Amino acid sequence: MSRYQELAAATEKLIADRLLRPGDRLPSIRQACQTNKISPITVSSAYQLLESRGLIEARPKSGYFVRARLGRRLSEPAMSQPGSGSTGLAVSDFIFRILDSIKDSAVVPFGSSFPAPELFPLDRLGRALASAARQLSPQDTLADLPPGNAELRRLLALRYQSHGATVSPDEIIITAGAMEGLNLCLQAVTQPGDLIAVESPTFYATLQAAERLGLKVVEIPSHPRDGLSLEALAEVLAQHPVKACLSMLNFSNPTGSLMPDERKKALIELLRQHQVPLIEDDVYAELHFGPTPPLCSKALDSDGLVMHVSSFSKCLAPGYRIGWVAAGRHVELIRRQKLTTSLATSAPIQAALAIYLKQGGYDKHLRQLRSKLAAQEARLIEWVARYFPAGTRVSRPQGGYFLWLELPAGCDALTVHEQALAHDISTAPGPIFSAKREYRHFLRLNFGHPEDARQEAAIEQLGQLIDHQLANSSVPIKNTTI
Repeated sequence: MSRYQELAAATEKLIADRLLRPGDRLPSIRQACQTNKISPITVSSAYQLLESRGLIEARPKSGYFVRARLGRRLSEPAMSQPGSGSTGLAVSDFIFRILDSIKDSAVVPFGSSFPAPELFPLDRLGRALASAARQLSPQDTLADLPPGNAELRRLLALRYQSHGATVSPDEIIITAGAMEGLNLCLQAVTQPGDLIAVESPTFYATLQAAERLGLKVVEIPSHPRDGLSLEALAEVLAQHPVKACLSMLNFSNPTGSLMPDERKKALIELLRQHQVPLIEDDVYAELHFGPTPPLCSKALDSDGLVMHVSSFSKCLAPGYRIGWVAAGRHVELIRRQKLTTSLATSAPIQAALAIYLKQGGYDKHLRQLRSKLAAQEARLIEWVARYFPAGTRVSRPQGGYFLWLELPAGCDALTVHEQALAHDISTAPGPIFSAKREYRHFLRLNFGHPEDARQEAAIEQLGQLIDHQLANSSVPIKNTTI
């Protein structure tokens, strides 16, 4: 056996013995050379052999990582097929019951919409907040009225610049999280009774915002890999008086889809032709697993039709509730909407985030966060493949922290959710992501929490609940009201 085969065999044994686990980073070629006293070509050959066997994968500029070893290769869900026509909205208490369940630390939070707090530099943020409070003058409380803290907006404009988009600080309005930003954007371009286009499935908070404003929605089919169907959207725009398109182009919630660059360009051009604004909920863009961030829609916006909404809640500061809107041609209207609704966003927290960003370290934090999330995704996919029944399909997002699962026909995700809660496991069942309460056999699972002793057992328990339901599928499915 040659030296590279010996190294490959030894590494394969470490993976088989689970000393190296899915998502773990292998030693760099240089490190492996020093440890094993072998040449770079020997290490490269060993890693290439392991890669050809599907045991490890190369990530550009990041190195080699242990792949999720699937007992069977799980297919991804197909393009969604939401019912046609517009829909009035009536959001029930069911969503709030799910949100209540994730507050309980005894519950395994696969149904949560938030990543684990321990993934974030809360100590440094706390020191920045203390510093901001000491430096805050009475005049600062007025200076930070909409559009918001000037220094924070300047730093955000620089981040847009680094992503290839020219956005003036004067175009940016600081909000109390992304949800306020989305609400302000909708208020700026719609009236009660108007129609908006949303991808399907879509984040339930989008549906809640539309319901609160008295809007109707038309659901556009989407694919769990590439996002919403431009062909279906074009048909809707040609037939209906759509006032806005609200979408997540990057690592959408719940599917994790990422619209390819060329389709983003086509989307912006399609909306420009119809003069329909895009309200983009882009809170997950910084959580990309590849070496470069996804193309920013504002880099394609030549006439101010894109209202780009984001926040620090998913990538840096959960609970601080600081978001923003790069508002394009609607900036003055949204600024006035902000003044007449919540008046202002917390001045000390705005200042604290500006201090943190100026100190440096944000991009280092993001690199570490992305690496952890990628490893956690690999482990969750491995567990789903091991414990869920044949016929299960799963998305493979390139960022964010959600998996979208299609369960075998005959499963009812609402029943699974209720039964799982009895075992202290939360899930997010598919119907909450649809205006028409579709996706009855889909689940969204959160991999944004570091592995603990409960998680694998919880996935095994979920698999058993689904198996049991399938075995008794002749029994009428429980009609859970949502």
